[in-house]
Amino acid sequence: MFTTRFQAWVRRNAQRLALFMGRLPITPNQVTVAGSLFTFGAAVLIGVGYLQWAGLVLAVSGTFDILDGALARATKRSYPYGAFLDSTFDRYSEGAVYIGLAVYFLGRRDSFMRWAVLACLLALAGSFLVSYVRARAQSLGFKCDSGIFARPERVVVTVAGLVIGGSLGPPVASWVLVGVVVLLAVLTNFTAVQRILEVWGQARAQRRAREAAAKAPARGETSRP
Repeated sequence: MFTTRFQAWVRRNAQRLALFMGRLPITPNQVTVAGSLFTFGAAVLIGVGYLQWAGLVLAVSGTFDILDGALARATKRSYPYGAFLDSTFDRYSEGAVYIGLAVYFLGRRDSFMRWAVLACLLALAGSFLVSYVRARAQSLGFKCDSGIFARPERVVVTVAGLVIGGSLGPPVASWVLVGVVVLLAVLTNFTAVQRILEVWGQARAQRRAREAAAKAPARGETSRP
């Protein structure tokens, strides 16, 4: 994943900021909710066409997504419900951004933009599947960390598309966002397939190990002539 190093750098700095925030009456769950509210605001800005502002607000919301976990670790308030709430609000946030993009495309006069709405739906399904496959696999004891387009990559590409598209003006901006959404639609679903294949490989290895163990003679058993 191309944002791995950058994400590690952000997490290190977020940990330092979290040590300071730990002295304030702020909980990790409050940070999670605040980040989601920023994302909902970005979605509204996308829908009404303020693309550059939407990109900046969405970038700010991404820092909240890292900061809530850092604050939980710094204050030793990491609870299962916090992780559950964070994941749930992440899905709401992603859905809001895609809805904002769909509203933006529906507001364009070009009839081709309706196909962009279909791309939004495909990207939304792929984004949700990437997260669901990982969560479901881990709940069953599998490791599922592969994939070229996890959530950090999706946020970076979306922010870049909004900022660049917004700077180029309405006619060009629409096509920049179409390209971004098509890219998201293709790569999110490709990533979901990558993770499915990763889990399939682990499941196959487990099955073969069980079959080999079943065929092996019991310990202490001697073969007869």
